[in-house]
Amino acid sequence: MWKILSTFKENLIWSVPGFMIAGIIFGGLLDASFLKVTIVPLTFLMVYPMMINLQIAKVFAGGDFKLQAVTQLINFAIVPFFAFGIGKLFFHDSPLVLLGLLLTSLLPTSGMTISWTGFAKGNLNAAIKMTVIGLIAGSLATPLYAKFLMGAVVEIPLVDVFKQIVIIVFLPMILGFVTKKILIATVGENKYNKNLKQKFPVFSTIGVLGIVFVAMALKAKTILGNPLTVLSFFIPLLIIYGGNFLLSTLIGKFFFNREDAIALVYGTVMRNLSIALAIAITVFGSEKGSEIALIIAMGYIIQVQSAAWYVKLTDKIFGTPLEPLPE
Repeated sequence: MWKILSTFKENLIWSVPGFMIAGIIFGGLLDASFLKVTIVPLTFLMVYPMMINLQIAKVFAGGDFKLQAVTQLINFAIVPFFAFGIGKLFFHDSPLVLLGLLLTSLLPTSGMTISWTGFAKGNLNAAIKMTVIGLIAGSLATPLYAKFLMGAVVEIPLVDVFKQIVIIVFLPMILGFVTKKILIATVGENKYNKNLKQKFPVFSTIGVLGIVFVAMALKAKTILGNPLTVLSFFIPLLIIYGGNFLLSTLIGKFFFNREDAIALVYGTVMRNLSIALAIAITVFGSEKGSEIALIIAMGYIIQVQSAAWYVKLTDKIFGTPLEPLPE
């Protein structure tokens, strides 16, 4: 069973669309309304495990202020407005879909930011710091951006959004911190790092796939009634991710060294789609939330695929990493 779950995690490019299709089939054949009760536990399962490994202390390590400042400038002063503009162009008559696109752009970085930076031999410490800062800043900024940009066309329950962010981000963050401390005190830091640390992301993956399945099942009849509309979501997503990759690559190449540039790219292009899904489903209810979640779920497909290809191209773009000098 553990091997199967690990396979799902390592192959999100296939498992996410697979669970999307399974949810659509399930919801098309059966009444999926009973699945609404699974949303809260699946949300917690999705977010809590990823918080256990969050290295909050890295935020206070200095030495890379310029890199961190540029990263968050891209994340909060450029990407949300670019995504909103593309969304207005494609979804001016579908405000909930536009809101889903906006949510993906407002929550930068995820655990995959660190993983992909490591695969590409980038600056891991900087990537960890970007992940923590992006998660906290994005969680606090999302309700305000959503209200400012979408409040005229979609009712944004500002207080409810903040409440849900406390429940699905900050409470799991505190519980994750406490859990990590207890586990290290119980089994020791070496055993924790060797045997336990890598298992938690698998549980988060179960939550992600579960939420994707439920969201698709609840929206299945709408999707089956208009499948071409759903497929058209790929075009704006490709434009947003492509534009983001291009901008971050150019800034990284001309203003930072290889390792910092790689961290910059993955710290600005990777979005925390899990948190975006959780907000969509818990704040806006199963009906509206499922419509919002549809484009967020499709973002997984493009995000994982593009991140994997970018690793293959990294050496061509930034050059090969310098070998450490012999001692």
